[in-house]
Amino acid sequence: MLLAIDIGNTNIKLGVFDGDELVHSFRLSTIQGRTGDEYGLDIIAQLSTKNLTGDDIDGAIMSSVRPGLNYTFEQCCDYYMGVKPLVVGSGIKIGLNVKYDNPREVGADRIVNSVAAYYTYGGPCITIDCGTATTFNVISEKGEFLGGAIGHGLKSASDALSKSAAKLPKIELSMPRRVVCRTTITNMQAGLLQGYIGMAERIVRLMKEETGYVDAKVIATGGLAEIIKRYSDVIDVLDRRLTLRGLNIIYGFNKEKTT
Repeated sequence: MLLAIDIGNTNIKLGVFDGDELVHSFRLSTIQGRTGDEYGLDIIAQLSTKNLTGDDIDGAIMSSVRPGLNYTFEQCCDYYMGVKPLVVGSGIKIGLNVKYDNPREVGADRIVNSVAAYYTYGGPCITIDCGTATTFNVISEKGEFLGGAIGHGLKSASDALSKSAAKLPKIELSMPRRVVCRTTITNMQAGLLQGYIGMAERIVRLMKEETGYVDAKVIATGGLAEIIKRYSDVIDVLDRRLTLRGLNIIYGFNKEKTT
């Protein structure tokens, strides 16, 4: 079985694949300074809920936007599962042609999402990942990663607002019934949530106009994508396992590197 690991800024998503079937998935918090043993014990505990052990894992792949944790997880996989993880980066086959000025600058998470979207739903397509930051990627019908845009994350914007303005409190991210609101909290909720949805709608519209891909399928992932999906028709597919699926696909392209 394959252990897929996506190390994000806030959370670490993990999935166990048996071939193309995702048999288990879970999340851990991204905490700089945690040891490989601490993460390893958490992973083994999660595997046990599906009657799996470290011995059932015969391969691992990892994408990361937190390089400081890479070695920690390499140690963790080696000691607790006896495998060396394949790290998504330069020299790895991804099945896409990256049309970026400097391909090394593209975040591994963006590449992985683009691979999953293209090989699952076809091109042209646009991916939206709603996490700590919000990333938009465009993939052509030929499997070319054309670039995209990076915007603020919804929770990041909310935290920044309450931290920077002394009289603005931390709020729950829920949609108020109206836009013309009469309390500070609902004013903030309306501005943040409607503004976030508006950002997604405008960026997707401009991307379709700029590329000519007016019928491009829009695939979204990430914990906050559901908010956009609920209040807007800009998203065609909400795929919560997009990143993990992309890691599984990339591992298949690079099996010879792991044997």
